[in-house]
Amino acid sequence: MPLLIEISVRKKRDKINCDAGEHDLALGDKVLVESEHGLEAGVVVRKERFVNDDARPDGKVIRRLNADDDIRLADNRHNECRVVKLIAQKIEDSEIEMRLSAIEYNFDRSKLFVYYTAENRVDFREFIKSLGHTLKTRIQMVQIGVRDETKMFGGLGVCGRVFCCASHMAGFGSISIDMAKHQDITLNMQKLSGHCGRLLCCLAHEDKFYVEEKKKYPRAGAHVVTPEGSAASLSCNYLTATVTVRLAEGAVKTFKLSEIKF
Repeated sequence: MPLLIEISVRKKRDKINCDAGEHDLALGDKVLVESEHGLEAGVVVRKERFVNDDARPDGKVIRRLNADDDIRLADNRHNECRVVKLIAQKIEDSEIEMRLSAIEYNFDRSKLFVYYTAENRVDFREFIKSLGHTLKTRIQMVQIGVRDETKMFGGLGVCGRVFCCASHMAGFGSISIDMAKHQDITLNMQKLSGHCGRLLCCLAHEDKFYVEEKKKYPRAGAHVVTPEGSAASLSCNYLTATVTVRLAEGAVKTFKLSEIKF
């Protein structure tokens, strides 16, 4: 069974399995790898492990990055800032129905990745030919979704923390409005949407908790018995484990779940 190590590369943080060779690498090590896209800088995100016999490496680790490599990467970023304006102008001149998200050179600048979003299929043949001739490099057009774009750039969510997609999430799962309903959240799409315009990823993170907790609580309007007599359930707080009720005489009070019978 082949022994491969997982490397995160490019702005999209694509994961590729590489042959580490004789290199003894640890999580977080910055390395130079040779892949189908040429030389690329990456970060070790998973230690070496045995994989299925039919698995083939996506690349090979050349070495750890050194100080000279850091200078090269900084120079690449500088060139990207210059080139992105040219590409944006070419897109405008070509009247292509797409939105430029970002660009990125591979390590040796033999290839330029152009990330974009578009609602419909776009014919890039003439655009790529013209751009490649101007920049003297190979062009790789990469269509991404709005969630990928947000992950790529990062930022702070309404909670004040770094976007989930840009910090700990390995991929995007399905998110539905039912997840908000499970939490009894007011269905205000503006508040339920993240920076990308899609439903907040945290709805999915918390969904299992709320689905399981709701089974332990009375439904809204259900008859319950409290330490102060019969009442009707109004609302539940799953985080504080409390139930708010309306007593027979009309008073509204909150009790611990353990004090309620239903």
